[in-house]
Amino acid sequence: MRARKVLRIARWEVTKNAGGVDRRTIAIGVAAIVLIGALAPLIASQGIALDAGIYRVGVDETSPYHDVVTNESTFAVREPTPDGVENGRLDLLIDGRTIVETADSSKGRAARSELRSATQRYNDDVLMRDEPNGTAAFPVSVTLSYVDRVGSTGPADGGPADGDDSTDGGNDGTGSDGGGSGPTDGGGTAEDGADGGGSLGGLGGLAGGLGGGGSSGSPSDISPPFPFGSLVLAFVFVLPLNFVIQAYGSTILSERINRRGELMLVSPVSRGDIITGKTLPYFLGAMAFEALITLGMLAIGPPEATGWISLLAVTPLVLLFLGATFTGAMFARSFKELTFVTVTITVALTSYAFVPAIFTDVTPIALISPLTLVVRDLQGQAISLVEFTFSTLPPFLTAVVTFGLGAGLYREEDMFTQRPIPLKVLDSLSGRIKRRTSAAKLSIILLPFVLVTELVAVAMLFAVPQSFAIPSILIAVAVIEELAKSLHLYAGFVHKKYARTVRNAIVVGSLSGLGFFIAEKLGLIVQLLGTDLPEVQEAAFVTSGTSTEVSLLIAGALLLAPLALHAVTATASAIGAVYSRRGYAVGITVAILIHLAYNLTVVTVFVG
Repeated sequence: MRARKVLRIARWEVTKNAGGVDRRTIAIGVAAIVLIGALAPLIASQGIALDAGIYRVGVDETSPYHDVVTNESTFAVREPTPDGVENGRLDLLIDGRTIVETADSSKGRAARSELRSATQRYNDDVLMRDEPNGTAAFPVSVTLSYVDRVGSTGPADGGPADGDDSTDGGNDGTGSDGGGSGPTDGGGTAEDGADGGGSLGGLGGLAGGLGGGGSSGSPSDISPPFPFGSLVLAFVFVLPLNFVIQAYGSTILSERINRRGELMLVSPVSRGDIITGKTLPYFLGAMAFEALITLGMLAIGPPEATGWISLLAVTPLVLLFLGATFTGAMFARSFKELTFVTVTITVALTSYAFVPAIFTDVTPIALISPLTLVVRDLQGQAISLVEFTFSTLPPFLTAVVTFGLGAGLYREEDMFTQRPIPLKVLDSLSGRIKRRTSAAKLSIILLPFVLVTELVAVAMLFAVPQSFAIPSILIAVAVIEELAKSLHLYAGFVHKKYARTVRNAIVVGSLSGLGFFIAEKLGLIVQLLGTDLPEVQEAAFVTSGTSTEVSLLIAGALLLAPLALHAVTATASAIGAVYSRRGYAVGITVAILIHLAYNLTVVTVFVG
């Protein structure tokens, strides 16, 4: 790969192609992304205010309720005219200390209920806070400290379960076991900086807007955390990528439909130079938008936030979006089909990046998404090298694989043919098959897909009851892994890269299982990186080892058992692929059932 040729292709892409999008569309897209970047800090700092001024209240300045109403954004203060409610201009009419009239509607009743809640908050947050004797105003203060759960939450020996106050024989007011504390002299607020009870999502001074929920103070201040900050940050960092991949996919497909790519193919440059040069402008554009958003968040964030960690963390995600779009554009036959492919890519990758990140303050499983590192960095939290590697390595490797699969189709016999997407997938895989040992190579190459997909399944199911989550995880793992081990074998038989004999199927099936076994052992990093995986997550990686202490002989057998499993199941799929598409369907079904039975046995005997 030569830098001079890559830069020249990138310049041509910017000046000549521009994704086939006219200037007006480009201007609208850029304006939308810039607007999102500019508004993101404002949205994050002020929180959700969709109900601002929804209730109209007529109250005079002399009324004690006036300060209550003006203190809440939900209310809009209006002139207290006697006929205001009847004419529909007011929802509530207050005269002095009395609510004179309420609109006879659901909105009026809701306004009265909201006024009751607002009065209680005003009494706690304003009047009681101003009391000189803080201990009398708030005789009870509570601090919640979130710590990692160790061991079972149920009774171990017939005694009371964890968190049962009866173990102390009563409450002595100190709250030493329950996270509570005695009264303080500072107006009843708890001490800051408790171990494990740090900010549940603030961004510097934006704790209220981003964290949602309280972790210390009087009992009325305590509320469950709502990760609004994670939602906002994950959304604004992912959204610009959807605009970029639209233009990127369009330029790849237009070269195929208009046959402009043929000129590139006959030029004295490699496929790597062409793909890198065409991708570079979109990658730099996406990173520029991400940098703009990061700078905006840093302007209002804590001094501990670095920003550069956020950019490094989001880089593999940008590459993954571009790589998936490149491969999708090589598969699509028309712009209509490209739209379907792009939407599918957007939904899938946004779910992968977005869903785990919104649990940043709730569970370590959030580290599946690189956006979790962005949220933590912009909150000023420390990020270890282990956490950074765990979050960024799988999407980076998957991005490399997607570009590699798309590059396998970047040739004349595939670029300008109109074949359905499933056949293009087989073409892409068969293009990497040179000899029988390619079966092992492709199983290793496809492991990042397997890892990322399984991690997403874990993130989706970790919060549901284990009685449902663990069987679902085991089924998902069996299907994902068997497809990854056998699909390229089926492509090899379809394209006659492998001889259609049962003996050959046994050979390539065994090689595929061996390659997957070797790659899976490398995947043990998932468990060795220091992340505490609960039972649902352990079930996803059950074939990699076991969490219970067993004898050396059994441990050795368990280490080699996955090798036999992968070889047998891949061989079953390969034998079916020798005969026909229907035979492959039967073979892979048998392989999935064998894999599922193995996982259930290991979970039941050794893990559960």
